[in-house]
Amino acid sequence: MSFQRIENIEVRGKRVFVLSDLNFNGNAMDSIKLNKFLPTIDLLSRKGAKIILANHSALSDRASILMDALKNFGKSLKIGETNSLSEISKISPTLSEGDIYILPNLNQFPEDEKNDKSFAEELSKIADIYVNDAFSIANKKLASNDSITEFLPSYAGTLFHREYETLNNLLNKPDKPYIAMIGGSKVSSKIKILNSLLNRANTILVGGGLAYTFLKARAVPVGSSVIEKDFEVLSHQFIDKAGIAGVEFQMPVDHVISDIFGEKGKTKNVDRMGILDGWMGMDIGSKTLSAYEKILKNAGTIFWTGSFGVTELEKFSTGSVNLAKILSKTGAKTVLSGENTINAVLKAGVESKITHISTGGEATIEFLEGKSLPAIKALGREKDTE
Repeated sequence: MSFQRIENIEVRGKRVFVLSDLNFNGNAMDSIKLNKFLPTIDLLSRKGAKIILANHSALSDRASILMDALKNFGKSLKIGETNSLSEISKISPTLSEGDIYILPNLNQFPEDEKNDKSFAEELSKIADIYVNDAFSIANKKLASNDSITEFLPSYAGTLFHREYETLNNLLNKPDKPYIAMIGGSKVSSKIKILNSLLNRANTILVGGGLAYTFLKARAVPVGSSVIEKDFEVLSHQFIDKAGIAGVEFQMPVDHVISDIFGEKGKTKNVDRMGILDGWMGMDIGSKTLSAYEKILKNAGTIFWTGSFGVTELEKFSTGSVNLAKILSKTGAKTVLSGENTINAVLKAGVESKITHISTGGEATIEFLEGKSLPAIKALGREKDTE
């Protein structure tokens, strides 16, 4: 699928509706999201567009952050004070070239979530052109990312396009060997992407909480580590399927364990013989790190989602932080997804050496599972019907 892109269109003096993903949470992800989005605003502003900025959070609550970030782009930044689309449709033509007008939080309109076509048509009247730069909600079918494309010439923003191109390459033409690193707390949340990797990856490395369900499925003692009993059989079967598919499947061979879930617990390092009763796995050990490093250094492509330890607790973030440093030194194309994974990269200070940091969240994972995402289909609709 190919999208029409904003680099190739004339927007001077035209009202451009830009759907963004600037849901700030007061953490390090805020700056990453903002910096990835700014090129779209920069391009449209330099080309003389009248920018109408939409989001599914109260952007006005973060006006100071936006003002600092956008001061070099727009002539002015205006916070919309009305929820009336008819009133906004009267205001938008009065904007000057380069102005940025912030719409009310789209979550205030229940019609948006319902993908109401009448609402989408009303929304379209406030602009001449539509640009989607919110990949993180591409998996949701909304009036503001689906039906609106039926009423306006529609384009992908620079962030949206790069997310799509990078992830599509992971699906269809990753440089080999392709190594997938799958972490996080639950097998249940990652089993679909794990299954999708059986046809694409050469090696799968697992870590984090989900690794203990896989280990338990192979009769390795996991002590009091949290496991998903309902997924033990499925985990056992998956390891067998990986073998049949010729995919190397690697689990942690040693662990940093604690007697409680918290910073103040006693800690030990244990090897592949298993985790002691009354103790729980909290991070990968040095032997696992060394084994994974040997595999990763020869990779052509690396995809990593989900932390390999309890990274929200400082003392158990070592494994994930060191993995981030290892990735930064490979010659592979590296693609990362997930807030905890990205936080590990930020702690390691190697974000500039990662090929692509995806801010797509669930949409990224669903895309890599092979699902058709509504917003992607909507942007490609015109091209597909030619």
